[in-house]
Amino acid sequence: MLYREAGQFKSSYETDSQIFPIRQDRIGIALLVLIAFIGVPLFASPYFFSAILIPFLIFSLAALGLNILTGYAGQLSLGSAAFMAVGAFGAYNFMLRVPGIPLLASFVLGGLCAAAVGLLFGLPSLRVRGFYLAASTLATQFFVVWALTKVRWFTNYSSSGVITAQKMQILGFDFDTPVAKYLLVLVIVSTLGLLAKNMVRSNVGRCWMAVRDMDVAAEVIGIPLMKTKLLAFAVSSFYCGVAGALYAYAYLGTVEPEAYSLDLSFRILFMVIIGGLGSVMGSFLGAAFIVLLPVILNTLAHTTNISTAVASNLELMVFGALIIFFLIVEPHGLARLWQIAKEKLRLWPFPH
Repeated sequence: MLYREAGQFKSSYETDSQIFPIRQDRIGIALLVLIAFIGVPLFASPYFFSAILIPFLIFSLAALGLNILTGYAGQLSLGSAAFMAVGAFGAYNFMLRVPGIPLLASFVLGGLCAAAVGLLFGLPSLRVRGFYLAASTLATQFFVVWALTKVRWFTNYSSSGVITAQKMQILGFDFDTPVAKYLLVLVIVSTLGLLAKNMVRSNVGRCWMAVRDMDVAAEVIGIPLMKTKLLAFAVSSFYCGVAGALYAYAYLGTVEPEAYSLDLSFRILFMVIIGGLGSVMGSFLGAAFIVLLPVILNTLAHTTNISTAVASNLELMVFGALIIFFLIVEPHGLARLWQIAKEKLRLWPFPH
């Protein structure tokens, strides 16, 4: 009853095909945007910005990139962290070697570099699929980290391999406070999230889903497999590349290959699995869950006098148990649970 659509008539194709056709969704999104842009900066602490909100937004963008490739296009990848590393080092080198380049332009160019690498390593998807495709993208992870470590030009010949990211500055304004970093990351993630939502609803997104469901049938009805798969790899890698640049500049403050390890790729994959494959909202829900879970477990460890070693092992055990739970009980993740909740709200308080 609270979510009922009675009386909300669609009088044109534009109103019927809008992103949020239900009035309750539009009101909820408007309130969420107001809280994120106005309410949170007024009341949140610097620790909350630096330790929770900024990594949540960055991981949401990376999970969204992987969800485009795996959830919508059906191409399994284990190299998300590698594409994030390419985006981070691309942005760093563009700002270092191109005088006066704008910060946002360097992020976009870093994302385009990641998209180019994604196109290159996406070529095996034209011949292999499933586990074999995952193995080929895993090779991407090892190769990119090895190249960034061995080719010293990428790190500007730094002896340690760890370099400090340049200051984030746009039109003379320094984004050096946690609030400013949060707002910048929020604007970028919101813009790219809206673009992704429109993209998956367009002809491109329908082609991705057709290839995901049955690529042979998709090719029979005229969908070019090569173009569709490579476009999915390019768009996914671009999103991961921008997320990697934000991860280095807005969160870590350093650009280093070790920050983009295989463990990070698995964490992003866990976000997609728990949040929900083939769902833009699921990427944000999964990222929120993975970011908040260690904080909750650490808080419980301090309140119950559990050792740090036990708490860290407990975190891994909970991650594994939750992945198994969602794969068996609800493969579509938290996004599907939200859809079920909305269906129940449509009927409440009447019996089912």
